[in-house]
Amino acid sequence: MFGRHFSYSSPHDWPQIKSWLILRMKPDMSVEGSVREIMTKLSTSGDQALLEYTRLFDCEDFALEDLRVTPDEIRQSLSLVPEEDLDILSQAAEKIRAFHAGQMQKSWFTPDPDGAFLGQMVTPVARAGLYVPGGRGGDTPLISSLLMNAVPALVAGVESICVVSPPRRDKTLNPCLLATAHLLGLQEIYKCGSAWAVAALAYGTETIPKVDIIAGPGNIYVATAKKLLMGQVGIDMIAGPSELAVMGDATARPDFIAADLLAQAEHDPLSGTYLITDHAPLIQATEKELENQVQKLPRQDTARRSIEDWGASFLVPDMYAGLDLINSIAPEHFELCIDDPWSMLAGIKNAGAVFLGNSSPEPVGDYFAGPNHVLPTLSTARFSQALSVHTFQKNISILSTNQGYLEKHALKIARLARMENLEAHARSVEIRVQGD
Repeated sequence: MFGRHFSYSSPHDWPQIKSWLILRMKPDMSVEGSVREIMTKLSTSGDQALLEYTRLFDCEDFALEDLRVTPDEIRQSLSLVPEEDLDILSQAAEKIRAFHAGQMQKSWFTPDPDGAFLGQMVTPVARAGLYVPGGRGGDTPLISSLLMNAVPALVAGVESICVVSPPRRDKTLNPCLLATAHLLGLQEIYKCGSAWAVAALAYGTETIPKVDIIAGPGNIYVATAKKLLMGQVGIDMIAGPSELAVMGDATARPDFIAADLLAQAEHDPLSGTYLITDHAPLIQATEKELENQVQKLPRQDTARRSIEDWGASFLVPDMYAGLDLINSIAPEHFELCIDDPWSMLAGIKNAGAVFLGNSSPEPVGDYFAGPNHVLPTLSTARFSQALSVHTFQKNISILSTNQGYLEKHALKIARLARMENLEAHARSVEIRVQGD
């Protein structure tokens, strides 16, 4: 069922594989013109533009007073969500919070023996905007996206957080989404989506105050808007279609692997799914399981197309060659399903998130365990990393030097400035050590 079958023995085999993978990485530029037009209109017309786009694409009778979710709507949502579901949401939020609490950086200061005081002050951004996709007209609320974006911002200490999500046809948001926001203590929620919502967060409107950073996944319109806004507002990352690589040996379970690959494949026809193994029978057994299991899925057409178009098996001579291949692919998710996965952990250099052992399926990380599921895709794990508390913080350098420090180092600093032909820089230091 895999669309491609490769053999990989050494880096000499990588170019052929890369030439296939890179086809999936080609950026879609088809919507950039439309997104630029949307952004221009939002920047000049504010709420009126939001209203026009929301009426055109989401619900025809949307009014300006419908834009912000009211406290009553949030309270009512709690009565529509089963108590056991609220409890699960609370447990997931606490586990995610506990994990991200470990990421907190501390401000630090240190004296220099020559008479300087140096340091770094860690401070959160003032305001964050979180985008939550509607998910099939609101029928599949992406509550995990809200959890994974909001909790790190809260742990970071961001005081002002707003949420945007496209409304359903009846001008509401899914109650599960509102209940999750309530559990997190988020009260500022707006019903708007796509590129116009992202632009509203960046530029601000009469109703929505602008933010300092925008985080959250979305479709090609959302991703393009975020890309175009980089440099004007903070952006978490520009994520592409999801992907999962599984490396298994003779001890791996083909039924487990097939289930995990299909969990990625059902996201999107462009989702990448890769099996790396030194045990050829595992490939055939996994393909058989894929065929059996895909027929039982509600989204089997999407999953099948993903596996056939962007699924591949890679036969390697040993696990070390497999690890070399993984580091070249730099997958978003990487499951290491071998007899002793911990023994190979140190060799993993490029991956968004790593799942060790047959009992660590990727959806555990998607929803519950704690690590963030907003991860770099399309090989960007070579230089990027998961969304974290650090996404919502800034480091401010602190410097204080006394007269003694200047007396000792002013001429050196002035000389460095003159090497760059910046005379005013040199004089700025020298003026402080010249006699009257």
